[in-house]
Amino acid sequence: MLEYAFFHPKPCGLFCDFIEGKGLIPRLEQEDLSTNVLLPEELDDALLDQIEAYYDELLDMTEELTAGEDGEEYIHKVGIAVNLKDGRSVLAAVEPALVNKLLGSITLVELGDLVNAIVDAVENSDLRPLCKR
Repeated sequence: MLEYAFFHPKPCGLFCDFIEGKGLIPRLEQEDLSTNVLLPEELDDALLDQIEAYYDELLDMTEELTAGEDGEEYIHKVGIAVNLKDGRSVLAAVEPALVNKLLGSITLVELGDLVNAIVDAVENSDLRPLCKR
């Protein structure tokens, strides 16, 4: 599945309308801080290019929507869940623009895998070279 993350309801709604206008049925998954729009991977390359271009436009809109009237941002961070080995889950605060940039290249699942790999390396330090593990 292709996954598109939205941190504000307005661009998410516009994206869903756009997708439905292309004859597709989006599937929505609600996360703690985002809504993910899932689409099948088997899309025509031209259609996929249109979807990606529109998604990029909507990411710009999201940045504008997260700024106050005087240009001061009122949403300063996005939280990324970090799972600790003791079973706790904590949120790491990250700038929304950075998360938007990352999600243009990787999925939320892949981002979570990356974060959890880093947490695991910190909590279970292994100083041996990778080729020796």
